[in-house]
Amino acid sequence: MDIAATLAREAGELVIEGRARAEVTSTKSSPIDIVTQMDVAAEGLLRSRLAQLRPDDAIMGEESEDTSGTSGVTWVVDPIDGTVNYFYGLPHFAVSVAAVEGGTDPSTWRILAGAVYGDSGTEWKAAVGHGAWRNGQRLQRSEGPPLSATLLGTGFNYRAEGRAAQGKIVAQVLPQVRDIRRLGSASVDLCLVAEGKMDAYYEHGLRPWDFAAGALVASEAGIRVGGIDGGPADSHLLIAAAESVWDELRDVLEAAGARRPWESPPA
Repeated sequence: MDIAATLAREAGELVIEGRARAEVTSTKSSPIDIVTQMDVAAEGLLRSRLAQLRPDDAIMGEESEDTSGTSGVTWVVDPIDGTVNYFYGLPHFAVSVAAVEGGTDPSTWRILAGAVYGDSGTEWKAAVGHGAWRNGQRLQRSEGPPLSATLLGTGFNYRAEGRAAQGKIVAQVLPQVRDIRRLGSASVDLCLVAEGKMDAYYEHGLRPWDFAAGALVASEAGIRVGGIDGGPADSHLLIAAAESVWDELRDVLEAAGARRPWESPPA
C-alpha cells in the first residue's frame, strides 16, 4: 500500500504540474477516447519506479504493453483516469495504482493494495484486510440510504452504440433513485462511494486499470463491490453499494437491461 500511494502521488504531481501543457497525441477506441502526452509520461514514470522498487513484479498499464514478472504480483496502473476531464480543465481525474495476485483477469484476481491520487491532492489508499484511508483518515461506511434516496454514480462508453445502450438503462433507473451523477473518473467515483459523498455506483465496460485500486478502497471501507451475478466485478459490469441496497440496485439494473445491454461489447 505504501508503494502504491507513493507512486500514485509522484505520478499525480507530474500530471497536475503538466496540465497546462497537455495536448492530445492519439486516440484509442474512438475519436473521443483521447490520450495526451502526460498520460504517456505518467505511465513511463510509474513503470520506471516499479522497475526500481519491485523488479520481479509484472505491470499492466493503460498506455503500454504489459510486462511479465516472476513474483506472482502484477501492478495495474492508470496514469490518468479521467483524461477528458484532465484535458478540458475539469476536476475529477486521478492516478490509480494497484497490486494484484492471481493474474490480470478481474473475475479471478485478488487485489492486494491500491492507491488513488486525485486532482486536488487527495489520497485514497487501501490494503486487503487492513482498511481504507483518505488523507490518513480511516474510511468506514455504515448502511446506506434506501434506493429511492440513493445518489448514484455511473459512466459511459466511448463508442456511440455503447452510449446509446447505456442511456436507455439510465432512463429506466433515474426515476427510482435520488439522482444520477456522471463525474468522469471511475477510480474517483469508487473512492467517493467509499467516503459517502455518493451512495452507490455502477458502470459497464470498465478496464481493469480503471477500477482495481478504487474497488479495493470501496470494499475495505465496507462497500459491496461485485458483478451482476453477485460474484467479482469485471469489465462487463461493476456495481458498488452498501450491502443493504446492493441486491435491490442490481435487480433494478437487470430489469433495465444491464445484464446484456449490447450483443457484443463495444471496443
